[in-house]
Amino acid sequence: MKKFEKLPNKIPVFPLSNFIIFPETIVPLNIFEPRYLQMVDDAMKDNKIIGIIQPKNSNQAIPALYGVGCAGKITNFNETKDGRYLIVLTGISRFKVLEELKNDKLYREYKVSFDEFINDVNNQKEDIKFSDLELIFKNLKSLFNKQDYAINWKEFEKQSLDQTINTLSMASPFSLEEKQVLLETINLQDRKKKLEEILKTYIVDNFSNKTLH
Repeated sequence: MKKFEKLPNKIPVFPLSNFIIFPETIVPLNIFEPRYLQMVDDAMKDNKIIGIIQPKNSNQAIPALYGVGCAGKITNFNETKDGRYLIVLTGISRFKVLEELKNDKLYREYKVSFDEFINDVNNQKEDIKFSDLELIFKNLKSLFNKQDYAINWKEFEKQSLDQTINTLSMASPFSLEEKQVLLETINLQDRKKKLEEILKTYIVDNFSNKTLH
């Protein structure tokens, strides 16, 4: 609980289309735009926390954002010779957007609440057996093979079940809206069911969705 109480109520946000992270997942990011270089600079001087959230329409200059994202902490930082930042972000907790804050910075900041997702940080693990994921693995393997999408399945065997479900939700070639549904599903058991439901639509459609994002 102490960890939860220390989470900030104001965070910088990095809008990324068709990209989500979950608590305890780890993602590498290549930062090169000036506004996000500034964001990382400021985060490194502060608590190293930034929020990842999907824009509703990435074609807009200042797109509206979805109401739920996930905060992550920069756990590795390297600067390249050409001025890019290569960072590793470790997911902490999902958050709900309350309001955008006015600032004089290049990037956007938001007032947020973590209250709805307290289970992301209280270390309570839900009771899911690895055998419960057999159908998901079977359907995902079929989908990935059909779309020539490479996944190192052995890596999943090294993860906890909640990490496996969250990583599959992140890595699957689903639509922006489908990934957002998975992100906003609070309960892990419910997220597993949602993942199965989404996969069924792809199986039924005979893999008609060929687009990978």
